[in-house]
Amino acid sequence: MGWILFIIGTLGWHIGMYGMFKKAGIEPWKAFIPFYNTWCIVNKTNIRKVWFWLQFIPIAGQFITIWITIIFVMHFAKFSLLDHIATVLFPFIYFPYLGYSSKVKYVGHEVVKRYHKSATREWIDAAVFAVVAATIIRTFVFEAYTIPTESMEKTLLVNDFLFVNKMSYGPRIPQTPISFPFVHNIMPFSTTTPSYTKLVQIPYTRLPGFQQVKRNEVVVFNFPAGDTIINLPEFGSKNPYYDVLRNQFKGNRDALMAEYPILVHPMDKTDNYIKRCIAIGGDTLLIKDGKVYIDGKASPIPAASQTEYLVETNGQPFSDEFLQTQLHINTENDNGQIYAFEGKANTYVINMTPGEAEIVKKQPNFKSIQFAFSNMPGSTFPYSDDYLWTPDNFGPVYVPAKGSTITLTPENIAIYRRLITTYEGNKLEERGGKFFINGQQTNTYKCKWNYYWMMGDNRHRSQDSRYWGFVPETNIVGKASLIWFSWENGPRWNRLFKTIK
Repeated sequence: MGWILFIIGTLGWHIGMYGMFKKAGIEPWKAFIPFYNTWCIVNKTNIRKVWFWLQFIPIAGQFITIWITIIFVMHFAKFSLLDHIATVLFPFIYFPYLGYSSKVKYVGHEVVKRYHKSATREWIDAAVFAVVAATIIRTFVFEAYTIPTESMEKTLLVNDFLFVNKMSYGPRIPQTPISFPFVHNIMPFSTTTPSYTKLVQIPYTRLPGFQQVKRNEVVVFNFPAGDTIINLPEFGSKNPYYDVLRNQFKGNRDALMAEYPILVHPMDKTDNYIKRCIAIGGDTLLIKDGKVYIDGKASPIPAASQTEYLVETNGQPFSDEFLQTQLHINTENDNGQIYAFEGKANTYVINMTPGEAEIVKKQPNFKSIQFAFSNMPGSTFPYSDDYLWTPDNFGPVYVPAKGSTITLTPENIAIYRRLITTYEGNKLEERGGKFFINGQQTNTYKCKWNYYWMMGDNRHRSQDSRYWGFVPETNIVGKASLIWFSWENGPRWNRLFKTIK
């Protein structure tokens, strides 16, 4: 439903803008070209050119675009607050009215200047309204998101710009409402200064959505293990606090805090991650030889997912042309997508999709291929001697659903300890093999929230639930819906307005 509304809104916006361009004396076809349409508006309305380029600033740019649009509407003699509200909230209805109604004329810049408010005052008012309105949209409807890492390749590429639909699963009421506008958790031009204050904290509340999170949907969520970070640029979510605590300091928190600055984020201010939901509450997940099984049934493999293969050749290497055109590997900077395997001559580790693996099999120099399994027992969640799982052979593990009851044992407490204490806010004590929750002895626990298991499509290069466990429903931000722009040494035109599957 949310996706249908988005399509209707996008079509209405562009159809209306077509008519508005025509009235303004701009070639109307230009209204359909992303960014070029705002360039035309900037030129027509005598806005300084710098504002066009400021649109490309992550997050803040979307507010600038709204402000530019409001200025354009003012050139149709529409100055009231209601006109501005319609511009921001109902452009798919209001723009066609401006573009095609015989009662509305394009009046131009001189009329805007003669309006009883000064041009400066009018522009400031428009800017303030744009900020407020866009903040509401960003909080409750859609938010722009940029892919920062390769964990979802080749489904999503670094520098894909997405719309995240917050209506799908229901928008959250901001839990940390006092913060600097336009940014998530760190101040602009800083790498360590928080952009919020914890003086006001609101309990988790989610408004009704169109649906629940479903298996295999691509979801944006707050990183569960990002509540505590080492507050240095080279750490944060890139090198999580809990990994450093476990691997470098052997669980000694005092020693870690004596060496590094620590920052504790509120849940809604932890870094945003994007992964595919592999399992939902009530599922039992198993990964065997790199293949995912849910309740004993094989999970579908995303067509654009990547994993590492060992490929043996007859001694003749693959040509640069083949790597570039067929496997889409940049031979000048392959980013480790292909490298020689040290354990066997004429053998390469290639990170590629299942479809690309089939292409490799048809090459004249091909000899053999197999999965390159990641075999490091104990390198995954829950980091317990009772569970020596690996990234490619993991589980089975039960993903809790809201209202489900877990029987606690000395073995499985490592899996559910953080769920009980951190995500659901209980006090858990373990004494003599017995469990005490909030002072009461028990061997069961009833879950308050739904939980999800998230994994990246780039299976061997993804920091995901295999390393930090469950994602609670409280952390869900929204559904990744549409790639609206993509960039790598220039626009990737074939990815614009591509739906996410």
